[in-house]
Amino acid sequence: MSQIPGYPKTLQLADGGSVEVRQMSAVDRDAALAFARALPEEDLRFLRVDLTEASVVDDWMRNLGSGQSTSLVAYDANGLVGYATVHRNPASWTRHLGELRINVSPAYRSRGLGRRLIASIFDVAREIGLQKLSGHMMADQSGAQAAFRRLGFVPEALLADYVIDRDGRTHDMVIMSFDITGHTDRVDGVLKV
Repeated sequence: MSQIPGYPKTLQLADGGSVEVRQMSAVDRDAALAFARALPEEDLRFLRVDLTEASVVDDWMRNLGSGQSTSLVAYDANGLVGYATVHRNPASWTRHLGELRINVSPAYRSRGLGRRLIASIFDVAREIGLQKLSGHMMADQSGAQAAFRRLGFVPEALLADYVIDRDGRTHDMVIMSFDITGHTDRVDGVLKV
């Protein structure tokens, strides 16, 4: 895992609070597991992988070690409160692409943490040579789609009955993308730092 310059750093939130953001490593394994296990059931329904399972978090740690994933984690005084990840597929013909995955603790939503993490992970994506980011979500995640649209992502595909949730129900999946080679220093109209 190569080190991303500029981390750790403190991010100031819209409400005056702050969190420390650093590059994720294997030392964050237990905190990531605890974070996922504390999420509301509704949030767990929309996770691409079941982060409440230790083996899944262990896979994430291996992906960090191999460079297949690069993640930033945000901590407050009580523990991990959010993360942003760029995950890459090892296929050579998609080596310029990264999938954005983000999650923020309910206590930190609407405080600017998600937007700040996304701005930071955009910089990381550029640093590691990616050209395009995608976001994958269920079609009924209208809030997530609206958030991605505000960032400049556009819908690319709708795949019918493509994902199955924790309860065994199928859902359509929306894939949205963003060309980061055209990304500037502004996200959602706010200068990023």
